Amino acid sequence: MSIPKPAGLGQADVTPRPVYLNRRKFLAAAPAAFAATRALLAPPALAATRLNIAAKSPFSTNEPLTAADVATHYNNFYEFGTSKNEPARNAQNFRTNPWTLSVEGEVAKPRKFSLDEILKLAPLEERIYRHRCVEGWSIVVPWIGYSLSALLNLVQPTAKAKYVAFESYWDLKQMPLARPETAGIAFPYVEGLRLDEAMHPLALLSVGMYGESLPPQDGAPVRLVVPWKYGFKGAKSLVKIRLVGSQPPTTWNLANAHEYGFYSNVNPQVDHPRWSQAKEQRLPSFFKNHATQMFNGYADQVAGLYSGMDLRKNY
Repeated sequence: MSIPKPAGLGQADVTPRPVYLNRRKFLAAAPAAFAATRALLAPPALAATRLNIAAKSPFSTNEPLTAADVATHYNNFYEFGTSKNEPARNAQNFRTNPWTLSVEGEVAKPRKFSLDEILKLAPLEERIYRHRCVEGWSIVVPWIGYSLSALLNLVQPTAKAKYVAFESYWDLKQMPLARPETAGIAFPYVEGLRLDEAMHPLALLSVGMYGESLPPQDGAPVRLVVPWKYGFKGAKSLVKIRLVGSQPPTTWNLANAHEYGFYSNVNPQVDHPRWSQAKEQRLPSFFKNHATQMFNGYADQVAGLYSGMDLRKNY
């Protein structure tokens, strides 16, 4: 597949050091960022591992990075709490080793991958992606990983495979808050993509961010990142990938199909039933004054996947 190359982003574009060192002045201005600051008072996280990045990706955006302490302390991960600052606090002791990711279903070679195998399956790239939450806030993150297609090609999808279903880890011993009556959604968390979406080079199997392994609150040790869709499509802490012939159920669509469609592509022209999607709050800013882009700015690469579809109906 030939893909237009977005503008590159280098280290020179990262937030200047004086601004970064005074970031708490900016954080104090926004309630969203205040929650992030509070989360910094949590017990220290398990030690992160520096990752060997083979290359900077040509798929990276040309926008400045969000500060790491903001991006990693303002999270939606309902297995560890529904408030934005809870995952960073409650996931500190999340055990991710050993870890197994099972890939099965309509494939010629079903297989279980250890974390070590996942880390070595393909050269690791740094991809600086926009991340847009359906709630109206956004960040810019330097994820680390490789195209999901590298994994899927190894198991050889059959002609019957039309969709890819994802399942997140769920264990009440490690996640006591992960109950429907507490979180308001069913568990385990499930998501899905069409096969052609999953095979698109931008769809990322991520094992890290900001040069290190994923923090537990961000979906350690391996997660999905689909930058042209709302963030909840990026299932965290993956334990199962299943290729199937029909559209799989997804957690937020099951919870409220009227508000959360299967596709959930970022679209400034299709509002959430309870708020506009035309603008977003780029953290740590307090205001929704950042224009939302169609497909989150990746239209040149992915619009062809939806040719002929009514995106107001297929939201």
